[in-house]
Amino acid sequence: MRLDIEASIRCAAPVPHLSATPKAPRLRPLSPLALPGVVLSAVLAAAAGCGNNAAAPPAPQPVATVTMRAQPTSLTQEYPAQLEASNTVEIRPQVGGILYRQAALEGTPVKRGQMLFEIDPQPYVAALAQAQAGLAQAHAAEAQAVRDLARARPLSAIDALSERELDAAIAANASAQGQVKAGEAGVKTAELNLGYTQVRSPIDGVMSRALIRIGGVVTAYTTLLTTVYQTDPMYANFSVGEQRLLQVQRELGRPLDQHNPSQRQFRILLADGSEYELPGTMNFVDAALDLRTDTLALRLTVPNPKQFLHAGQFVRVVVATREGVNVLLVPQRAVQVLQDKNYVWIVDRAGTAQQRDVRMGQQQGSDWVVEEGLAPGDVVVVDGTQKLKIGTPVRVQPLAAAAAGAHAP
Repeated sequence: MRLDIEASIRCAAPVPHLSATPKAPRLRPLSPLALPGVVLSAVLAAAAGCGNNAAAPPAPQPVATVTMRAQPTSLTQEYPAQLEASNTVEIRPQVGGILYRQAALEGTPVKRGQMLFEIDPQPYVAALAQAQAGLAQAHAAEAQAVRDLARARPLSAIDALSERELDAAIAANASAQGQVKAGEAGVKTAELNLGYTQVRSPIDGVMSRALIRIGGVVTAYTTLLTTVYQTDPMYANFSVGEQRLLQVQRELGRPLDQHNPSQRQFRILLADGSEYELPGTMNFVDAALDLRTDTLALRLTVPNPKQFLHAGQFVRVVVATREGVNVLLVPQRAVQVLQDKNYVWIVDRAGTAQQRDVRMGQQQGSDWVVEEGLAPGDVVVVDGTQKLKIGTPVRVQPLAAAAAGAHAP
């Protein structure tokens, strides 16, 4: 009984410290008959007090999990890419003047040789007429020189004309012939300049925005009128990292070369996630890595017969890396990153959370390929990891069922 009373005293709340010792109250002695009741009350109080201070076990944390199962998968790799016209031509005039007419509409397909703009031809028509008049005069002077030389030769033969006069006639004839050639060149140049007033497209393509309006002054070989893009086919430019490049070359057993590419098919994903209907073909591999990014530039040729693709558009290039291999896939959000290591939370046989170091491979959509650290049958926590500690008891719910419950009305 004494031990029970001491236990009740130990479990009782501590007495606050008093600055002055109060005068002890005068106690009335208990009768022997009341002693058992007092002892019983003390024992009950001790039991109640000690019971309230006992720690309750933690409640299991609800988590959503997936069970690792090897499944045959066609692994793919995605690369960001940007589309580029396979040929881009800046349209600049070859003669200067005032822009007289725009013959093609902006943003429309044009054919090779089609006229796009016309520069005021009047000055060049006048220049051609002047060159033709000069040529006519040169022809007349040449005819006169030929006649003079024809008369001088017989006279010189009978000594009726001095040698000096004969030489002068010969020189006049040669000069007249030179003037004719110069006149012919002048006419040809004037004709070319007149033809250059009609600015034509050198390729089949699509005409971009006109940068000079009607009445604007243009300078030969300087003023940019517009740009014509050849959009069928298109180019898709992207880069691969050095490690991935080495992996591909080991798989192929040779260097990556556009003249002897792999048989992998390159698919194009558009900005909205849809797949472009026609695949691409590799047509360029750069000779050196970019030292700033440690990547190698590659380029695909993508058919564009319906003009669905546009220059400057951002897409994703998807290429198959391994076909039909058995791999373990884990959702990316289940993988935790700590410095240079990756780990996941797993549920052991006792129903508690434990950490497991893992080594991840390539990404596969929203999943990640597990290279090391997990085995078939392991239960991996995907959602609910925020409150987990090593040894925390958990209440497991499969990921698909958890997602269905979250979306239930």
